[in-house]
Parts: sequence; structure tokens; C-alpha cells
Amino acid sequence: MLNIIKLLPDSVANQIAAGEVIQRPASAVKELLENAVDARATNVTLIVKDAGKTLVQVIDNGRGMSVVDARMSFERHATSKITKADDLFSIRTMGFRGEALASIAAIAQVEMKSKPEEDEIGTSLIIEGSKVMEQNPVQCPTGTNIAIRNLFYNVPARRNFLKSDNVENRHILDEFMRVSLIHHQIGFSYYNNDKLVNKLIPASFKSRIISLFGQTYNERMIAIEQKTDMVNISGFIGKPEFAKKTRGEQYFFVNKRYIKHAYLNHAVSSAFLELIPSDAFPSYFIHIDIDPNEIDINIHPTKTEINFKDGKLIYAILHAAVKQSIGRHTLTPIIDFDVDPSVETAFQQRPKHNPTQPQIRVNPDYNPFKTQSTAQGFYTYQKPDTDNWESLFGNAEKQEQPVSDDSAISNENKIAEERVEFVQVQKSFILCTLPQGLMVIHQQRAHERILFEYFMHQLSNRKSISQQQLFPEHLQMSPEDADIVRQIMADLEGLGFILNPMGSNTFVIVGTPPEVNNPQAIIELIVENFKKESQNLTYDQNAMLARSMAVEMSVKQETELSVKEMSELYKNLFTCQVPTVSPGGKKTFLHFDKKSLTDLFI
Repeated sequence: MLNIIKLLPDSVANQIAAGEVIQRPASAVKELLENAVDARATNVTLIVKDAGKTLVQVIDNGRGMSVVDARMSFERHATSKITKADDLFSIRTMGFRGEALASIAAIAQVEMKSKPEEDEIGTSLIIEGSKVMEQNPVQCPTGTNIAIRNLFYNVPARRNFLKSDNVENRHILDEFMRVSLIHHQIGFSYYNNDKLVNKLIPASFKSRIISLFGQTYNERMIAIEQKTDMVNISGFIGKPEFAKKTRGEQYFFVNKRYIKHAYLNHAVSSAFLELIPSDAFPSYFIHIDIDPNEIDINIHPTKTEINFKDGKLIYAILHAAVKQSIGRHTLTPIIDFDVDPSVETAFQQRPKHNPTQPQIRVNPDYNPFKTQSTAQGFYTYQKPDTDNWESLFGNAEKQEQPVSDDSAISNENKIAEERVEFVQVQKSFILCTLPQGLMVIHQQRAHERILFEYFMHQLSNRKSISQQQLFPEHLQMSPEDADIVRQIMADLEGLGFILNPMGSNTFVIVGTPPEVNNPQAIIELIVENFKKESQNLTYDQNAMLARSMAVEMSVKQETELSVKEMSELYKNLFTCQVPTVSPGGKKTFLHFDKKSLTDLFI
């Protein structure tokens, strides 16, 4: 029998490893930045060209490498941080597996120059596809300068699956922000296509947050700090009143390593219950310092996921710390967070008296339709007649004909209002009595459909309606979100948003669509939806923009409507091209003819 199992060549094994570690240019950025941090650099520069496809370069002033170390760094599983298996469970550095440089060298053309402080001459290495092409002495400053060119040049299939430059640049910016945010004691610079994107000087954690996200965060954040025998928690959380429609500013770091952890996210989010709207997200920048023996960071190739030995205790401590922090700084001091049940669970403290629940005041008489505007309350527009309502609103001779949902579609405003009566049920549904039966309209979904088609019409015809802001608002965004706003600026203008750039990540809102009361919330929602949907092959930017506007501006459940407003919504719904479903694909109404109603009682 022939032997068919063989050892893979090193070049092929390295390419396989690269598939796990280096998924896109941002993966290489992450590995190189973390290596610079581990090298004890005090200044790090990132240079990117063509979204990292042409060049990813990181220059640091760290310890540098000797001739032997420089060569060994590109071997698989070569590392200075592990000598035995047990070391895997007491790691405090960033990179440690010895895979990154070998994986990068397998799929790119790499040039590295490195020199330790004690040496006069450094080392230059040129590697292509895992093969060392040159190794020579070179005159260079202390530290390491590594340039990765033509990533995936020898793996064309993988290169073809990379996204657009805008998408890849956002991933690179994400990695830069994650590393530079927590390592605030290090200076960082980021150049994209020869343009300076960020220059950060060594600073405190709070100053670094402000440098990355804007000066407004100076007054938006609350400090959080809790020390126990097991874990130390520090950082900042956003004040409840500044909760946003996007979840972008949510950062967890464990032992100075960025992580994703849904369980810990729930611990923070649940502490904000009843203090922020259900569709809003709190901001947080939280660092957890814990004994490495209490965690396992080897559960994911990119090391962004970890396991805690006692996750429930960490959850309780974090939840309690967030609630205490909110309690100390809230504008409603009647809440006594010193006796919060979470604190008692986490620290076994005995409460002195029962805590009181936070009170949220709302105006039950608020009605979004009362605002004055140049546009009609439900944004109507006329379309060519195609169908009619004779099957549903025809004369008496046709009333015996059964009517289905599909036949309840019309683009013609010939509804005899006196023949339709409206009743609002639970401030959420509109009950219509028709000559042929009964209709129940979901008021929010129906209004979403009306607004969606209105804004799609605007975007298609580029005839926007905008009203000037009496007091222009400043919109401060993260670098990633600001980049998205710049990308879709023309489309936002098509909706009626007039934005003037002011600085790298700030915009002034000088004009808005009529009846928009919170333009910042809508723009944040649009940005969040852009992040989610732009990855899809069937992505339609106009539909995303129109849907975001419709969802945010629609009349919500639990809103009382007058008979006139119900009538207007009813008529406008059936001038839509697709009145039967909301932009999200859910039914806008149910129709029951006489037979259907009779059958319900059988």
C-alpha cells in the first residue's frame, strides 16, 4: 500500500497559518503595532497605502533586534515570551505565539530594518514568500522599521476577497484606535496615502480618549474605578444623557489587550436600564486588570476573545462598579447606589436602607405632528395612477366580492373619507371600518413605509427639502464614523442634511430635513446602518438611507393621533407603491372582509 500522508512544505504551512492570523491588511497592522508595544517603544508610526494592499509600514523606537533575533523572528513559533507550556497562562504581553511575522512573510514582500541601542550597526532583511532574499548590515536608528508590500501577492484568491478601500481602511483605523487607546503612554502617528490621519502624544487615558473622539468627550464621561483582591477595574463610561444610536464607542481591555465579550457588555448595558432609551447604547472605555492565571486568551487566533475562570463574579463586580459610578455623578441624586443589590452581591456589603428606583419623566401630551414645517405631516407626494380601489371601495354591486391584502393596494387618492371611520386602539393601531369589512393598521410600520418611499423619491430625484438651523449643531464623531460621513455626504445632502466639515472629525449641521428634531441621532443611526449593511453583496445605499430616516422619524407606538392624523396616514399609506409591508418587510395592516370576520366566530 502506498504511503499518502506527507509533511507540508514550510512555505505551504506558513500560508495556512497566515489564513488564521492575517485575514486582511488590518490584521497585519494589529500584529505590527502590538510587536512595537512589546518592544517598549515610546513612539510608533503607522504608514498605509492603498488600504494596506500596497504598503503597511510600522516604525518604532523600541529595543530593536540583534542579527540573530531579526532572522529568527520570521521562523514559525519563534518567540521571546514563552519557554514552557505553562507560560501560555501567565502572558501579559501582546504578541506571544511567534506566528505573526512568519505568517506575514509567507504572503507578502517584507523588508525589515532593526537595531538594538547597544549596537552601532543594524540588520536589514528582505523576505518574499517565506524565502530570505537578502540579509545585510545597515545603518539605521534604534528600533525596528518593518514594511509589508503587496499583501497576498502570491495568494490571489485571498486578495480578490478583500473589500473596497473604504471598508479596509475602516478596519485598519479600528485596529489603530484599539492599540493606541489603551497604550496612551506611547505616542502614535498614522499616515494614510501620505496624509496624516492622527498624531497622538503620550497622555493620560482620558486625554487619549479625547484626542481620538473629540473634545466633547471631556464632559460626556464619568470615571469608573473599583479595586478588589481579584480584579481592578478602571476607565470611563458615558453619561446616560449622551447614549447614542450606535454602539461604536464600546471598548473593553483586559490586561491592556482589546477584547470582545458579550457577557461583560451585558453587565454594563444592564446598569443603564431605565436611564437610556431601549434603542440607545452607552459608551464605555473600560480596562480590567486581572491575574493572567484567571483568564484564557488562547480561544481565538486573533486573541480578541477570552474566558474568565469566574465570569459571574467579574460580571457582578463590573455591573456594580458601573452603577456606583452613575450614581455618584447622576443629576438625580435621590438614587442611592451605595446600597445597590449588585454591590451587595459583589462585595457582600449590607445595605443600610432600601434603594429607590430611578424616575424618568415623559410628556404624555407630546405630539410630533404639532411641529410647524414646510412639509406635510406624513411627507406626501403624488405618483401616476396605476390601480384603483374599486375592489375595496366600489359601489354596492361589487361589495360581495372577496378582498385580499394584495387587492388592497392603490396609488390613487379617491377614498371617500365619509365612508371610512377611524378608531385608535391602545395608541398603536388604527381600526378602520370599511364598507366591505374591517382593517387594522400598524401605525408605526405604516408611517415607516410612507416615509421610506418619500425619501427614496427624494434621493432618486435629488430634490431635497432642507431648513436652515437657527442654532447650528456641532457633530463630533470618531475617526471611523467621520470617514463614513464624508463618504455619504452627497447622499445626506440629498435627504436635506447640510453639513460643513470643521476639523478632521467634526461637522456643523447647518440644515436639516423638515420636522427633524434630533438630526444628530438620525445621522448616528445612518452611520451604524452603513457599517452593518455595507458588507452585504445586495447593499443598496439609497434604501439604507431612506430606511434609517423612516425608522427614526416615524410616529411611534404609544402615540395618540387625532382623527385627522389617522385619516392622513391612511390615505398616504395607500398612495405608496408597496403599502402592504414596512421597509423591514413586516405587515403594515390586516384586512378582514365579512366572510373572514364571520369565520372567526365559527
